[in-house]
Amino acid sequence: MTRTRKILFWIVTGLILLLAGLVLVIAFFDWNRVKPIINDKVSQELHRPFAINGDLSVAWQREPDEGGWRAWIPWPHVVAQDLSLGNPDWSKAPQMVSLKRVELRISPLALLVQQVSIPRIDLTEPEVALQRLADGRANWTFKFDPQEPDAEPSKWSVDIGAIGFDKGHVTLDDQNLKTRLDLQVELLGQPIAFSDIVGESEAKRVAEQGGEPQAYAFALKVKGQYHGQKLAGSGKIGGLLALKDASKPFPLQAQAQIGDSRIELRGSLTDPLNLGALDLRLKLVGSSLGNLYPLTGVTLPDSPPYSTDGRLTAKLHDPAGAAFSYKDFNGKIGESDIHGSLAYVASQPRPKLSGALVSNQLLFSDLAPLIGADSNAKQKARGGESKQPTDRVLPVEEFRTERWRDMDADVEFTGKRIVHSAELPFTDLYTHLVLNDGQLSLEPLRFGVAGGKLDAQIRLNGHATPLEGRARLTARNFKLKQLFPTFEPMKTSFGELNGDADIAGRGNSVAALLGSANGDLKMLINDGAISRSLMEIAGLNVGNYVVGKLFGDKEVKINCAAADFGIKTGLATSRLFVFDTENAIIYIDGTANMATEQLDLTITPESKGLRLFSLRSPLYVQGKFIKPSAGVKAVPLVLRGAGMVALGVIAGPAAGLLALVAPSNDEPNQCAPLLQQMRSGKAPATVKPSK
Repeated sequence: MTRTRKILFWIVTGLILLLAGLVLVIAFFDWNRVKPIINDKVSQELHRPFAINGDLSVAWQREPDEGGWRAWIPWPHVVAQDLSLGNPDWSKAPQMVSLKRVELRISPLALLVQQVSIPRIDLTEPEVALQRLADGRANWTFKFDPQEPDAEPSKWSVDIGAIGFDKGHVTLDDQNLKTRLDLQVELLGQPIAFSDIVGESEAKRVAEQGGEPQAYAFALKVKGQYHGQKLAGSGKIGGLLALKDASKPFPLQAQAQIGDSRIELRGSLTDPLNLGALDLRLKLVGSSLGNLYPLTGVTLPDSPPYSTDGRLTAKLHDPAGAAFSYKDFNGKIGESDIHGSLAYVASQPRPKLSGALVSNQLLFSDLAPLIGADSNAKQKARGGESKQPTDRVLPVEEFRTERWRDMDADVEFTGKRIVHSAELPFTDLYTHLVLNDGQLSLEPLRFGVAGGKLDAQIRLNGHATPLEGRARLTARNFKLKQLFPTFEPMKTSFGELNGDADIAGRGNSVAALLGSANGDLKMLINDGAISRSLMEIAGLNVGNYVVGKLFGDKEVKINCAAADFGIKTGLATSRLFVFDTENAIIYIDGTANMATEQLDLTITPESKGLRLFSLRSPLYVQGKFIKPSAGVKAVPLVLRGAGMVALGVIAGPAAGLLALVAPSNDEPNQCAPLLQQMRSGKAPATVKPSK
């Protein structure tokens, strides 16, 4: 053997022996010797005590999932016993996390490219106590030393594939959210197949999307408070949380009671780091949709008791913001059915809710909570804060305008068929709701009513204090025979009701808005009829009395009824309010005070032709809206129309009301001659009553 060959031989032999020695040292090295160094280093980096209190060992094993030559490279399998992580200095509790055992394996080749690749970590009996103070300090937020200004960011990265675990205990004390939770996770006696919980068809659908869901392996129980409301729940989850592998969906199933809301969900989660494929069947049940706000942060209206069942998907790291979609849900709100899809995006500067809702059969009374018009008992049941006074008609429950600024919305709602009583002949509903930076608009808000349409444009400015509101309403072609379908004399009528209103006010409730309102109200009725029985049908006891005094028990044809009210700071004053009947002209003067809900009306009849009224004094209607009284004034009846014409009072309102005159089924409109005569400064021909 030459000298050169001898040198190479001993060099190679030395390297092999050195490598063998290194392997032996690593294989038989007592890793417990480095625990103090590891504990000290981690504690310094996290600024809180960390310790591996038990045994630390490393075993070198080939990785069965690796192929080719890589399969011959052994991986370090690390096992640490009894680990603990302390709390920051401000916490009264000494410990944040404890683990009986942690096992993981690390890819050695990934270290060459400055990556710590851990395909799986297994945790044994984790105990976690999470805490956040009212000032925002949280023990899950770690303080790291700032780097030098010119220092480059670390080129090392950590990649964890999956987390396995067994039974554990997690507590959360969050003073910011007024939340205290205690979660227990226990091993199920026997795993439950995914399809046994969600059903065969749902399991097949998930599998077709590229993954085979795990079985349910653990049971969980949670109790405590969430956003100040009592919470209790239970459920089932899988045993391996695959952070990125979509082929291993993580199964979820839970039911919880939070306050008066009940939540049920079942389905799967993949890519938990991004909630990239959250796919759940979600059921919600509660006393009012408005009560979901503290739980979800989504601004929804107050409602009767509700229940919904639909599919929830989510993507937390969508470029436009965390996105949630509640698709193809079905349910009930009160006695009305509800269907549709909603999307919620946590965008900037405010989150936004959008979608379309449909009700095939809408009970009109189920809309009452939207404006606080349901009964005190129902308000209390849904958690309403204000009680309607027994002597008030206009709803006093305040709008929650502070919630309007938390979210934007663009939602369409269609009520295909409105179920109603004979007194409320609404047939259908459509509205487009837009909420933008605290300003709410319903444009249009459209009702089908008695063969006609009621169109409204409503705008409410929740940024103003108090709330500013404006409503423009247009009523067209309400058929009188459909308005009063049970009143026999109206069944052959071609008459219609038309009207306009433009009202603006300030206040945080319907009562306050109308009590401060300014605007105008005009209404025209052509070719109708009236009687005491009609007033009974409409539930107008005072009207029953007045009609009885004027006409007795007989039915009387109305050629035209015209009303024009001016409204100033909640006081509606009649500029013109007249009924032209076959026997007389009936004038109504006075006010309706919406701030105090007081009526003060005077009813003055004037006979036509030779027929004289037996009534020798005008009538009055006075008192609260909820229960007005009527009677005969203790003054003589005077000629009403001639005096108004002499003052020129009725000419202007009459001219304005002519805009509402429209032909009805090619029949002449009987209001036109009356209003034309008034506009010209002439009162309808009358005979002064005898004394």
